[in-house]
Amino acid sequence: MSSETVVDCHRVGKAFQLYLHRNDQLKQTLFGRWRKFYHEHWVLRDVTFKVERGERVGIIGRNGAGKTTLLQIICGITRPSVGEVAIKGRVAPILALGSGFDHELTGRENALIGGAILGVKRKLIEERLHLVEAFADIGEFFYQPLKMYSTGMAARLAFAVCAYADADILIVDEALSVGDAQFQAKCDDFIQEFAKRGTILVVSHDLHMLSHLCDRVVWIEDGRVREIGPAHEIIEDYRDVIEGRAPKPRAVSA
Repeated sequence: MSSETVVDCHRVGKAFQLYLHRNDQLKQTLFGRWRKFYHEHWVLRDVTFKVERGERVGIIGRNGAGKTTLLQIICGITRPSVGEVAIKGRVAPILALGSGFDHELTGRENALIGGAILGVKRKLIEERLHLVEAFADIGEFFYQPLKMYSTGMAARLAFAVCAYADADILIVDEALSVGDAQFQAKCDDFIQEFAKRGTILVVSHDLHMLSHLCDRVVWIEDGRVREIGPAHEIIEDYRDVIEGRAPKPRAVSA
């Protein structure tokens, strides 16, 4: 593993605007220059850490801790309210699988568009379409509109597109749980193989998987970094907390 930083989050924070009354959003649009008609809900505050090239980093925390929002910021899907994120390399984001697809287009057409969004040249995407089709393993549905797909079929297609995008950094959310056992096994095999050559940032509640896959783990609690460190240490502390035991003191380091 090199010492080159490929993901650098510096004091990242994210606030969402909460409107309490039906017309407050319209008022904000018209009169927001002079007054705020919303309340800020901070999902992330002062999140700082780095990921080096070739590292495998897990992100853990309870539901609602801000993990998925953090991944969305790193992928560029949403912008931080404060702070900065610097990325070096091509990112393949496996987040909320299939959510960005056009349901009126076929699986094949969505694979072409998805590859282009990930920065793959069209000629290369076309050359790899048969590999994407084989990996997705959805049969003739590959040539049918996505509105005919189940959630699991859309997930297969989205993962297949990312698998052949020549990414440097793989960003994985726990959305993989939508697939069947055979699909999950194929995804796990791909992730294990990718870990030998690329950088991985993964959110998961599967602590056993994270302890075997990851070098380090970032523990997010109430939108803040609680601990960063070796996977086995942080996971042990996290287990202690969720099971009601006092964790060993750990120093936070980015």
